Amino acid sequence: MNTLDKLQKLSKLGKILSRIVFIVCLVGGIFCAAGILSLLILPESVSFGGVTLYGLVKRSAETSLGTCYTALAMGVIVCAGETVLSKLAERYFARELAAGTPFTFEGAKELIRLGMCAVCIPIAAKAAAEITFRIMARCLEDVETLVPGDTVSVGLGVMMIVAGLMCRYGAQLRQENGSEA
Repeated sequence: MNTLDKLQKLSKLGKILSRIVFIVCLVGGIFCAAGILSLLILPESVSFGGVTLYGLVKRSAETSLGTCYTALAMGVIVCAGETVLSKLAERYFARELAAGTPFTFEGAKELIRLGMCAVCIPIAAKAAAEITFRIMARCLEDVETLVPGDTVSVGLGVMMIVAGLMCRYGAQLRQENGSEA
């Protein structure tokens, strides 16, 4: 098995894993949004087996409703960012597989863009979640301190940018040599 075959297998794996992350983050964001809606729509008097939803949240989660709303809103934001990033990664891997090699100018450009997005999107999502926390902590009662998950990996994004530049160099060598393989 040559190196290109190994790269193609890794690209197939990357595409599959990106799709799984996309689905998980999409479902997570939808569940967070549904949680917010259910807390807003269901009145305090609705009970299940003698226990109200609000009582269940306070007793089992040991937290306030304000904290629940805030955590769910922050969850929607973080999941949205990861959903976008995983879809971009899935698209990159699909195009790389269609090209049959990572050493194309278009693929290199897309990998560099993916690297930039891998740095910027999590930072933007984390900042938006922090802003959401600050606003909701002022507007709602008893909001505990929440910190969005540390999903920022600048090193990974930089590595993608470097890999994209290497792929661009490989594409240049292919072009200079007149090679299609």
